[in-house]
Amino acid sequence: MSHFSTLRTKVTDAAVLKQSLCDLGISVKTEADVRGYNGQRVRADIVAVLEGEYDLGWSRNADGSFDLIADLWGVAKKHNQTELINSINQKYAVNKTLAEVKRPGLQNANVKLVLQ
Repeated sequence: MSHFSTLRTKVTDAAVLKQSLCDLGISVKTEADVRGYNGQRVRADIVAVLEGEYDLGWSRNADGSFDLIADLWGVAKKHNQTELINSINQKYAVNKTLAEVKRPGLQNANVKLVLQ
């Protein structure tokens, strides 16, 4: 029986996700296996290689969004999974916003980013 869970995300930009993981000091692999319970593995487009025996992975859907794939029980053995996933989502949101305001046509726009 697989221990992997699949969660829908709002992540759509692979480059921004990889940069966000790197910004957080997390090693990133592409087209790699996500490690799970008892040596189980599942393939993902982007893999956050975590300390310990478990990883987080993201697989692209047909609509361009990514699903998060992980053995969440295993990840929780060594990490506070809620804090970890929240920090990744927050860094992704900031990096995605910064990437969007650098797009052509927005050079003279005023942007106010409020972090809570």
